[in-house]
Amino acid sequence: MGGLDDLTGSSYGPFVVEVSADRVTAFAAAIGDDPHRWLRFAPPLFANAALFAAAPAFLEDPAVAELTRSLIHSEQQYTWSRPLEVGEVVAVAGTVASVRARGALNLVTFEVEVHSAAGPWLTGSSLFLMAAEAAASGADEPEPPVALRPLFAGGGTAAELPESGGSLPPYPCGASRADLVRYAAASRDWNPIHWDHDSARGAGLPGTIVHGLLMAAWMANAVCRLVPGGDPLREMRVRFRNPLRPAVAAEVTGTVVSSGGRGAEVDLILATGDERLATGRIRVTR
Repeated sequence: MGGLDDLTGSSYGPFVVEVSADRVTAFAAAIGDDPHRWLRFAPPLFANAALFAAAPAFLEDPAVAELTRSLIHSEQQYTWSRPLEVGEVVAVAGTVASVRARGALNLVTFEVEVHSAAGPWLTGSSLFLMAAEAAASGADEPEPPVALRPLFAGGGTAAELPESGGSLPPYPCGASRADLVRYAAASRDWNPIHWDHDSARGAGLPGTIVHGLLMAAWMANAVCRLVPGGDPLREMRVRFRNPLRPAVAAEVTGTVVSSGGRGAEVDLILATGDERLATGRIRVTR
């Protein structure tokens, strides 16, 4: 098969996801958030679990699977219509919105819509870069001990989101290999490059890497912890630039680029040292 053009417009689902209290608690803990903050509503990045109710059906489609030897989640965008209450049951439908070919590489936009009896909750758009052959492998890096977490320098604290032009207190983040398995169980994102060394090497990586969407959740945490009340996020766009290895310390920093009325927009950078791993923008209400 030379490409995926024929799949444009193909749909997957709907798939049912129960937003149970137990699953919300497990998800909040897996992204490093305080589960007690999310007793009424699900964390906004529970969107990751909704996405991976539908994405595996696309990625495992026989017409697609042979082109996923190299699979990079390049960008992710979410828009929320409202907070998602614990106890709702949502339906997730996925669609291949577009396919562009650049030589042997396919750029695939996969979109999801999520709703419940209470109405629409979420739309999302993922950009996947896919090819039948893996990128050339770099140096083989040994895996750290399974429970080894990074040593954090400690982030600053703030009572609330700064006004326009202000900087967020740094948010330290990172994960052990065991944390990655916990996140995979909470989100249902079981891509083996996040827990199996040989699979990661076969995909051209030096070893297992942190889920991109877990890094996105850390970026959301850096903002949500400064906004009191329920789910404050309304829009998020993230670009994944470089992978993060387990047991390596990273940090989210951010700047409020606009603030007015009951809303704000924040630019975010997740980095380890001087290396940017992900960048994004979040819009919140407050």
